[in-house]
Parts: sequence; structure tokens; C-alpha cells
Amino acid sequence: MPKTLHVAAAVVTNDQGNVLIARRPATVDQGGLWEFPGGKLAPYETARQALVRELHEEVGIEVVSATPLIRIHHQYPEKNVLLDIWSVDQFDGEAYGKEGQAVRWVSPDELSQYSFPEANKPILKALGLPDHYLVTGDADNEDDWLSKLQKALESGISLVQMRCHELDEAEFIARAEKALKLTREANARLLLNAEPGLLDKVGADGIHLTSERLSYYSQRPVPSDKLLSCACHNIAELNISAALQADMVTLSPVEPTASHPGVEALGWQKFSEMIEKLSVPAYALGGLGRADIRRARGLGGQGVAGIRAFWPQL
Repeated sequence: MPKTLHVAAAVVTNDQGNVLIARRPATVDQGGLWEFPGGKLAPYETARQALVRELHEEVGIEVVSATPLIRIHHQYPEKNVLLDIWSVDQFDGEAYGKEGQAVRWVSPDELSQYSFPEANKPILKALGLPDHYLVTGDADNEDDWLSKLQKALESGISLVQMRCHELDEAEFIARAEKALKLTREANARLLLNAEPGLLDKVGADGIHLTSERLSYYSQRPVPSDKLLSCACHNIAELNISAALQADMVTLSPVEPTASHPGVEALGWQKFSEMIEKLSVPAYALGGLGRADIRRARGLGGQGVAGIRAFWPQL
């Protein structure tokens, strides 16, 4: 079995919201490609210690604060790589290529214009996602539902999963059009918890597949310019989601929930173990709220998804 190379790297963001990238020297493996600055751990170093050292040695900045973003296992033909990716938005110094490498500050929207190693691709996905994710809940009627959605968007929600299983297809489409108008006005994105074919009728930003629908597909069922979210409860479903090239997954239930009484919760340790080798951003779901975001991210998750914590009570 190939040896695993453990690497710590950082998504460094400046006050203008731009991200620091560096070009790999032409003389090294995958030379000429762009990457997020960092390097391999020395013996007995933690990932954070390696990150601080590498950023000082490579680009001349001193880390003030860093939080985990995502952990990525990637298998190349000749080696396995474990990437510990951190988010750094507070640092001292001016970044420059101390080893003679080209460095550049680019906006997150421009990152897709640069060529990165294959192992870096999940980082690009994670960068485009928030640390909390709303799943819509119940309402007395459509006006009440739309009012709750509006209030959630005003609170800063930027990713919404429209979950309205009680509606027939025609009702769902009609409400989705109204929801899409609200999310567009708030610069937020809307996912439909529905059959992927509904994207032909509603110009939403993507689809969320239930665990039941997940089993229907052997290849990605939405275009690459749309988001694909998948509901997972076990390793098999996580593996299917990865094979479908999902942009994100929800993993649940992490804690006991009133909506699923009697269902055994995974707990945080199991959540961490299950996503350890998953190269897809994962949201913890089930009995969680804003106070759990930091813990989810610290364990390698993208953040937290939820209904009750983010769905307003009018």
C-alpha cells in the first residue's frame, strides 16, 4: 500500500475577500499547477503547527487565527495524500513568494479559471459553501411559509433546501418559483428536495436527493453548473454520494431529534469517523444549531444543517 503523505494547507483570505494561491515550481510533481500554500508535516508536528511554519517559510505571513475547513484523502497512482485544510482570515505580514514561486490574490469566483491538482478540487467546493444550511420547515399556509423564508434570508441564510413533501408537483413548482424570487433577491441559493428533472421546470441552483432517491442513480443526475446535495445516514450512502460527485452531503442524525423519535443518533465521534475519508463537504444534521458550527468544522465537517435552528417561528 502506498505511503500516506500528510499535508497542511491554508485558504488564506485578506480583508478584501480575496484568496491567496501559489504556483508549484516546474521542477516538482504537478509543477505549474496552482495550489493553496502549505506543506507536509514534519515528525511530531500537528497539522496546525505545520500550517503556521509552512506559511511563514513559504509566503512570509504569521498566522493569527486558523480554523479547520476540510480534510481530504486523495489517492494518486503512486501515493496517498491527506490534506488538512485550514481557513486563515487573520494574519500578520504581506504575502510574497519567499521561495521564488508566483503568488496571487484572486477572488473566490475567479478560482475556477486556475488549474489545481486533483486533490484540491474539494477545497474549491467547500470554499463556495456556507457553514450553515437551512432546510425549510412547516407553515400554516403558503403566505406563512414565504414569510418564514424571507425572515430566514434576512437573518443571513445563504443556502436553502426547499423541503415541502406535502405538496403535489404543481404546487411544489409554483411555490419554488416564489421561493426562487426571494432567494435571488437575497443573493442566496435554492436547492429543491425533489426529482432532478424539476430543474427543467424551475431554474433553481440545484437538487437535494433524499437517501431513497440516492439509490436510483449511478451517475451525477444534475449538470455540473448546478449543486448536488445528498442525504446520508451511513457509509454506503456517503460512498454513493462521492461516486455521484456530490457537491455536499448531510449526515444525520448527529443528535436525537423530535422529528425522528426512536432513531439512534450517530454522535459526534461517529460523525467524525464517517467523514474522515470523504472528499465531499459534509454538514452535520439532526438536533443541531449555530452553537454547533464550530464543533462540526473542528471535526472536519463543512458546518451544520437544520430545520428548527434556522427556520423562523412567526
